Amino acid sequence: MAAPAIRPSSACLRYLRSQSMMISSPILSSTRSSLKQNLPLTSCTYRSPSTCIRSFSSMPARQDWLQPVRPEKRKSMVGRPRMPTGGSIRGTTIVWGDYGLRMKDHDRRVSAKQLRTGEQTIHQRLRGERYKLYKRVSANIGVYTKGSDVRMGKGKGKFDYWAARIPVSRIIFELKGDIHEAVVRDAFRLAGNKLPGMYEFVKKGDPPVVGITKLGNGVTLESLKEAKRPVEPKDKVPGQPVAPPMMDVPPQSVATDMDKPPTTVHVSP
Repeated sequence: MAAPAIRPSSACLRYLRSQSMMISSPILSSTRSSLKQNLPLTSCTYRSPSTCIRSFSSMPARQDWLQPVRPEKRKSMVGRPRMPTGGSIRGTTIVWGDYGLRMKDHDRRVSAKQLRTGEQTIHQRLRGERYKLYKRVSANIGVYTKGSDVRMGKGKGKFDYWAARIPVSRIIFELKGDIHEAVVRDAFRLAGNKLPGMYEFVKKGDPPVVGITKLGNGVTLESLKEAKRPVEPKDKVPGQPVAPPMMDVPPQSVATDMDKPPTTVHVSP
């Protein structure tokens, strides 16, 4: 009667496996092959490579619009968003979509949480529809806070949240799809109520905006760049009178009843 086969322990298997990786000898290789034949299939399984490893692709990786890819090299300074009043119309018109949501109020700092809430509101209102939503802003400004009982100085504080500085008349969301305009208008209205400030609904083809002035109806970018007051020519002839000459008629005064009578002063001898 044959004796039952004795299987090696798990510690012995780990030791043989580590030794086989360091030293490749025929004895260990034959022993490992014999052990693999005796072991069940479940114990010889190996861990698959991680799924987070991205294979090579020519397309860029999708970035998160609510958080920058790299952290800030230096802490962001406190300031207000820049207002495009110097003749810039960048970011005030629709580029990819058919409808958009544009900031109408003064420039504001909108947090990433508020932007996420606005996006979720639009998706919830347009549930079941076929559309594509474009985001035109990114939360890449770090906001740092300090406690209420902290003395002055001692640095700027610790990081709190990411935010976006949105100037006036900047497009925030764009939507493209076969949806009725009234439905999209209602979705953007609900999203604007969740965000700080005042917003307006715009369509593709609407004129751009410079600061708070909308171009159109005779208002052009060239007319805004012109001077509001008449400018004297630089090549003016010297000696030319700027004002018309005065008339040789002496000034006349008209007496009225409201004039006070002349006062007389009596001097004693």
